[in-house]
Amino acid sequence: MTSVMVSPRATRTLGTLGAILWMVLAALLAAWLTGGLAPLGVPGLPDPGATTRFGLPIVQALRDLSAMLTVGALVVASTCVPPGEDEDEALLAGVRARLVAVAQLSATAWAALNGLLIALVFSDASGSSMEAEGFLQQAVFFARSYELGQYLLWGAGLAAVVAAGCALASRTAALGALAALAVVALWPMALTGHATGALNHDEVVNLQMFHLVGIGVWGGGLVALALVGHRLGPSLGTVARRYSTIAGWCAALVTASGLAGAWLRVPDLASIVSTYGALLALKMTAVILLLLAGWWHRRTLLAQVVAGRTKAFWRLVGLEVFVLLGAAALGVVLGRTDPPSTDGDSTSLTMVQSLLGRSMPPALDATGWLTRWSPDSLFLPLGLAALTWYLVAVRRLRRRGVHWPWLRTACWVIGCLLFIWAANGPPATYGRVLFSMHMVQHMTIATAVPTFLVLGTPITLALRTLRRRTDGSYGPREWLLTAVHSLPAQLLGHPIVAAALFVVSMVAFYYSSLFGLSLEAHTAHVLMTLHFLLTGYLFAECVVGADPGLERPSYPLRALMVMVTFGFHALFSVSLMASTTVLARDWFESLGRDWGASLSEDQYLGASLGWALGEYPLAVMAVALLVSWVQADRRERRRFDRSELREDDRQLRAYNDYLQRLSQAGPRSRSSTMAGASAPDEDRSTE
Repeated sequence: MTSVMVSPRATRTLGTLGAILWMVLAALLAAWLTGGLAPLGVPGLPDPGATTRFGLPIVQALRDLSAMLTVGALVVASTCVPPGEDEDEALLAGVRARLVAVAQLSATAWAALNGLLIALVFSDASGSSMEAEGFLQQAVFFARSYELGQYLLWGAGLAAVVAAGCALASRTAALGALAALAVVALWPMALTGHATGALNHDEVVNLQMFHLVGIGVWGGGLVALALVGHRLGPSLGTVARRYSTIAGWCAALVTASGLAGAWLRVPDLASIVSTYGALLALKMTAVILLLLAGWWHRRTLLAQVVAGRTKAFWRLVGLEVFVLLGAAALGVVLGRTDPPSTDGDSTSLTMVQSLLGRSMPPALDATGWLTRWSPDSLFLPLGLAALTWYLVAVRRLRRRGVHWPWLRTACWVIGCLLFIWAANGPPATYGRVLFSMHMVQHMTIATAVPTFLVLGTPITLALRTLRRRTDGSYGPREWLLTAVHSLPAQLLGHPIVAAALFVVSMVAFYYSSLFGLSLEAHTAHVLMTLHFLLTGYLFAECVVGADPGLERPSYPLRALMVMVTFGFHALFSVSLMASTTVLARDWFESLGRDWGASLSEDQYLGASLGWALGEYPLAVMAVALLVSWVQADRRERRRFDRSELREDDRQLRAYNDYLQRLSQAGPRSRSSTMAGASAPDEDRSTE
């Protein structure tokens, strides 16, 4: 017998093609079993043709795989892989350059496949064949005029920007920005996936975003590691250990978001027997298998990789890729399968339910300020994660015997609790129904929350607790330092820019269509919340911050900044109180609220609350500024005293010598000096 030798490169190529083929076949098989490949047979709706019915799951599976690989390759390159011997601190080369090339290729495919999806989705929704006359013009109109087409177009554009950035990237600092941009590019996918629905749409979109981020970093990183693992050499064990830690957190994120999404989409246990429930159960089974494989990685195989025995490791990686791509293929079919019907079916929704995604809340009373909660599946986890991280970091410092001021901890806890209350409590429940409650939410997030968060000095805490890497790779600590010292951070954190953003953005937001858009669109609401939280944080950091990174003005200028900025804020509130134009009138009138104050009265109340709610953060900021000013003066005096002690009171002795010379000066010299000083006056009087 003659044995056929296959080169390692050919083996990797065959493995890559096999993975792609497996995901496509799994998606087609699941679609066939659920009836997704058969003609709809709906009277009045024509069949778009076999090209659309078969092409849609294939293209979507390839798009999802490209997105996963893009995100995973960039995250692995930016956080796990150390620079090679032929790579300096700035220039990319070796394995990291290889990963960026993989990300560039996959991002290009992501953009192209998203563009093709526009045509396929339009064909599927309209029932028109892709070969029909005028189809291209209709698909372009669909992409520009309808939300679903716009989301796909935005996804293609963001993926194209990531591909262009990968082509231009030559420095390590660019990897973090590209990885973050790739994660942001997943947001349109969350808006168009099986998160869409009638009630609780916004909550399921948030959960779908968490799910996509977790599966992208986890699965895409695993595929990227399999593609470049042979090039890592002795550093494979280190890279695998770092990736395993990230994958563990991503697995927890995928599991939690998947369970929460299933709880929202599947109304009861009996619905599990539906097609949607069966697909969901299969996907969760695949996730459980992956969790077991990850546990086995951490427990047994990582030690073998460090010791140089990698054969069992790569076999398990291949099995994980197989299961993970199968789960992703099930996700493709889930996106085209209707969830079980509920009492809130879209056919029986009222106007208010279709606009808000939930029923109209009852009239706001005194107890409602504490009891009317609407948990947000995006901001609630983020707020709890920030609170948990801070407390764990403080506990870690104390275990090392390092003191951390309790007042900083208290400020951070207050800031997190205020954020959770504003984004999930009564202000969130009534923020899209009452302008006054929207203003409560906005001013809490833009002024109070940032002030307390800044006083918690989170960057200092992170730098004291995060581990420093010594092999040239970038971990959380290195990326944090890179971010705070980056040009965008220095530009946005400049005192003038930060103050201008804080004031101008508020005026531009309310006196333009952006306010109405934030009430109507979930994406605009998320961007609005993040924008005002960031601008408020930058302004507070310039005034009362103590974290490293930004250059702050002198204390008198800081006090002037506070007075001028909050003076403009008070002027804005007064002008809004005096205005007779109701902001976002069409939106509030379409809700048909039959309780509470009128629109004009509620807007006047909201402007008054906005003015009042800007005062107590101002008081906190003023007290913190005064305290830090006094402490800075004390530190300066102590520094001066230490300097004088080291120099044997050199400046004090020089000053005493100067006074002694003045006292020893004779009356004649003093009178001559006085005469010389008065001579010009005498000359002028003579003239």
